[in-house]
Amino acid sequence: MVKNTERKLKVAVLFGGRSGEHDVSLMSARSVLSVLDPQKYEVTQVGITREGKWLTGENVHEKFVDEKYAGLEPAIVSPDPSEAGLFVLRGEKIEKLTDVDVYFPVLHGTFGEDGTLQGLFEMADAAYVGAGVAGSAVGMDKGIFKDVMIANGIPVVDTLVVTRAEIERNMEEVIRRAEAVSGYPLFTKPANLGSSVGVTKCNNRSDLQEGLHEAAMFDRRVLVQHGVKDVREIEVSVLGNDDPRASVPGEILPSREFYSYESKYVDGTSGLVIPAQLPAETSEQIRTIAIQAYRAIDCSGMARVDFFVEMDTNRVYLNELNTIPGFTQISMYPKLWEASGLPYPQLVDRLIELAMNRKADRDRTSHSFRSAG
Repeated sequence: MVKNTERKLKVAVLFGGRSGEHDVSLMSARSVLSVLDPQKYEVTQVGITREGKWLTGENVHEKFVDEKYAGLEPAIVSPDPSEAGLFVLRGEKIEKLTDVDVYFPVLHGTFGEDGTLQGLFEMADAAYVGAGVAGSAVGMDKGIFKDVMIANGIPVVDTLVVTRAEIERNMEEVIRRAEAVSGYPLFTKPANLGSSVGVTKCNNRSDLQEGLHEAAMFDRRVLVQHGVKDVREIEVSVLGNDDPRASVPGEILPSREFYSYESKYVDGTSGLVIPAQLPAETSEQIRTIAIQAYRAIDCSGMARVDFFVEMDTNRVYLNELNTIPGFTQISMYPKLWEASGLPYPQLVDRLIELAMNRKADRDRTSHSFRSAG
């Protein structure tokens, strides 16, 4: 018998986080952890509390679900490339815990999906799953993302961006500008959050005022978006670095008035139709636009791209691009790839492979210059 001498990859899975999507992250991480093959990977779990404290140790995910952190140790990732790997704080000493070949952030929303964590990994010269700093930041900020889409000729829903300061200083003026976007219904949402946290469907001026206050609790920038009527909600998964490909489209059938946080994660009764029953040309248009948007923000690794399709005309609008999409048992991202011939365990393997490939490509870039003169 030939002994396999290839060592296991050391993977650090990060979850939780300082975000309104903390609980969703725990759901996603449970699924990712369940399919990481112990014959291939040596996994270290790192949980980040709601206050931003990094912790590691035994049974981290289980303790985070219960919010009982006894026995866990503070974890540290140094931005110094010469101090690679994961460290722990023991008393007054910082000790090396393990080397890390690739970090797998399963963090949704702020301080995980918005480029901040990716910046730390870039400083540390570490391999990590998902988009880089620019792709993460632009994908997270719905206002800037829509501007980039418009610049690339991609159709989006009419949108207004206002600040928390503007809302607090002159609500009447904000309402006037919002009502100029379109008639009701309007949607209000935080610019930098996902999982439908802080999203309100506004059918009148009173709803709009409440929705603006609600969204401003979660971000200093707030979107007011035209509520396109009689649309189908279509999603596509994208996978890859320089040569991305798109999955078959799927359709969301919300159990509530719109695809809210509750319909996604609480009652779990929203329906999914995979593949979406669309005309072939519409399906291909959606997949093409998804890849175009992915490349426009220099995304890498993965993304789920969300669309609206008008029922009577089949006109397509791009709504959002999520660089760390949900990985729960009911999440569209893995389900769409499974329907496209890539089962969940192989999908996770592929994401880790893409992270390693991107790091190898990054290592080819020179970061120093000395004049010949």
